[in-house]
Amino acid sequence: MGSVFDGLASVYDRGMLPLEWLIFRRLRRRIYPHLRGDVLELGVGTGVNLPLYSRTTRVVGCDPSRPSLTWAAQRLRPNIALVEGDAQQLPFPAASFDVVTASLTFCSVPEPGRGLREARRVLRAGGQLVLLEHMRGIGLGAWLTEIFHPLWHRWSRECHLNRHTVETVEAAGFHLLRVERHALGVVRIIEATTRSSDSRPRSLSHRSRADPSSR
Repeated sequence: MGSVFDGLASVYDRGMLPLEWLIFRRLRRRIYPHLRGDVLELGVGTGVNLPLYSRTTRVVGCDPSRPSLTWAAQRLRPNIALVEGDAQQLPFPAASFDVVTASLTFCSVPEPGRGLREARRVLRAGGQLVLLEHMRGIGLGAWLTEIFHPLWHRWSRECHLNRHTVETVEAAGFHLLRVERHALGVVRIIEATTRSSDSRPRSLSHRSRADPSSR
């Protein structure tokens, strides 16, 4: 298994510090303390989100990079378990979780649609998908992500700057509840459900219906 992140695990958190302070730390703190039930975090990496979960939330962190999981293990608590696994072929039975979440993950999954269909498979009826991702921006953000994508992808080998993650979530069979844009639309919070109704979900305390214009 493994990934290019195997060699970056020991320096990843330090390398991300500027972006964490600029935007991601604030958004993570708005999302992860509110997740409840049985939660699967895909691409858990070094475990930056793990200290944010409520101690009553049962969390499984999944990642293909064993070195990253070794670092994540330093942030373990009794309500958290770690599993080595590929988002595109999850080692869990169907209907195992109330919430599937990921942050800065589906930019690097080789087949994001396949990974999102797996996420839907392991969710229980009415389960929630909650993502914090970067993707192709809007307006100037779209231009910037397209311009820098070839160079960035050549260097990173796995990360894509210009993915259409909102559309991929819908194509995987999810029903959008909310899409929140930041940084010229390059960074977005996506909340979706496996059910077709717009009834209020349980995973986050702050929700609003999806605004199609925000995609």
